[in-house]
Amino acid sequence: MRGRQLRRAAICLLAVAAAAPVTACASGQEAVERPTATHDDGQRADPDVERLAAEKAALDAYSGYLEASRTASGRSDPRAPELSRFIADPLLTRVQLSIRDAKEHGAMRTGTLKSDPTVTAVSLDTKPATVEIQDCLDTTGYQLVYAKNKRVVPGSGGGKHISTATATRYPDGRWLISSGALHREQPC
Repeated sequence: MRGRQLRRAAICLLAVAAAAPVTACASGQEAVERPTATHDDGQRADPDVERLAAEKAALDAYSGYLEASRTASGRSDPRAPELSRFIADPLLTRVQLSIRDAKEHGAMRTGTLKSDPTVTAVSLDTKPATVEIQDCLDTTGYQLVYAKNKRVVPGSGGGKHISTATATRYPDGRWLISSGALHREQPC
């Protein structure tokens, strides 16, 4: 029973730590066009500049999310402050619960993730604004191990799979990763 629970926790933690949003995968660069915005001083803002700034901020948040998740998982610390710097709910709660579940079963994550994300959609007119990200996430070097002896948890192996994420711009201007999913059925 304990082994089955740990494998389930491993799969969940892998999906969350390697993850991104539960959005459909897209290919290529798709941007939602936005009418030219105006600033308070009446000057028109360049929509391309806004889109590029949103893409950069979202990719920075995604990179921070992966690193914060990896670090917190390696320390078995579901309350690590760096998590909330890059992740928002509902994903934040999923990540914290996965780390806690692995910790309760005597497991932790070690190793590195390899990531090569791309922006698939930008929606600056929606409230809140969002950016969709797709990644070929390589988790072959990122393993769930027993904390006591560092042996790999059976059934927790990684691979290269499509991962998707949604970055959301919050009222304070921060871009945070709010949802994510690892698509195990879609190798890359």
